Amino acid sequence: MTKMRHPMMFNPLVVVLLLLLLQSTAAPTAAAAAASTAAASSSSSSSSPFHYDATTRYPTPNLSYLRREGLLPYLRRKWDRAQYLALLEQAVEDHNAEHVATTSSSSSSSSVVDSLSYRRCLVLPLDAKLFDPPMGVFSHGHVDTGDKMSLPKNFWNAIIASKAEVPWLFEVCRVEGVTSWNNNNYNMLPRAVFDKMMGMGGPYANAAAAATGQKQQQNPLPLSRAIGGAIDFRSPNNYAFLPKWMFTSMGLRPFDVVDIRLVTTTPPGSSVKLRPHNSSFLKITNHQAVLETELKHYSALTRGSIIPFDYRGERHYFDVVDLRCAPRGERVPMVKVQDCDIAAEFVRSRDELKKIMAEKRKKQKQKQTRDE
Repeated sequence: MTKMRHPMMFNPLVVVLLLLLLQSTAAPTAAAAAASTAAASSSSSSSSPFHYDATTRYPTPNLSYLRREGLLPYLRRKWDRAQYLALLEQAVEDHNAEHVATTSSSSSSSSVVDSLSYRRCLVLPLDAKLFDPPMGVFSHGHVDTGDKMSLPKNFWNAIIASKAEVPWLFEVCRVEGVTSWNNNNYNMLPRAVFDKMMGMGGPYANAAAAATGQKQQQNPLPLSRAIGGAIDFRSPNNYAFLPKWMFTSMGLRPFDVVDIRLVTTTPPGSSVKLRPHNSSFLKITNHQAVLETELKHYSALTRGSIIPFDYRGERHYFDVVDLRCAPRGERVPMVKVQDCDIAAEFVRSRDELKKIMAEKRKKQKQKQTRDE
């Protein structure tokens, strides 16, 4: 009885296509590897085997994926994304290995804490369906309207080793020259998938707009850092899942690279000023009580961020305009609000400011017309 061969096995057309694909990718890959080797050998700033250099670890992405005509461009686009993500993951892992190797050289407790309390991570947005805690847990139903993140297990070990007191807070920082806003890295995800992940309406639409080169209107100056708590410690090594408002406030995109650190010096807050995006929130009869209830789902606040609250099925957005710490009332960039007696104050909403500015422009135009 004759054996049936797979229809694609030894197909001449498939072999030719694979050879063309390998030939087209071998040259840029070899060139990037040679450039990386030359740069590493010429650099004398670090002799560490785990030396991290963003310029050599991040080759210039090949933009051939923009040509969507035929099979070869499609395969090339898939290859480029897989290759770029693999290099990105390896660069992050090398950086973290260098950090662990250099900080855990001694057996002191402080060096152990230092080696565990910091990681460079690739970030992805939290999904409310996957990360929502079970009913009865305090953060249930507030994945998108809180500051909780899913972090690698080393941060839990850092909390145990340092005996940190609650609230456990983590600072997320952009990496100069590495995070995508600064070096214009291309988006790792297809447009439709990225829009679906970030398509929450309101200010979240700006993250997708920023990734596709469109004008960002809600938050034109992204924050360099933000602070939040942890929902769990079960994310894979070198990965972290952040709430979507943090992506917007920091100008992040999926698979961007950030630095995350356990912080224990955040001052307690005494007052916060919030700017509603829509004045309809202030028309709620008990809006102050609603604010105090929803604010409990944030362990800390960052000045300049955009945070969401939900009330009766409607989502409201707020700019964190000003933060003051206790006991002196000094102006600070970050405060913790959990277990703190903090006073909240509202300033004029965004839509009201737009109306005022429109009236001013109208009067100036009328004055110029009269003068002429």
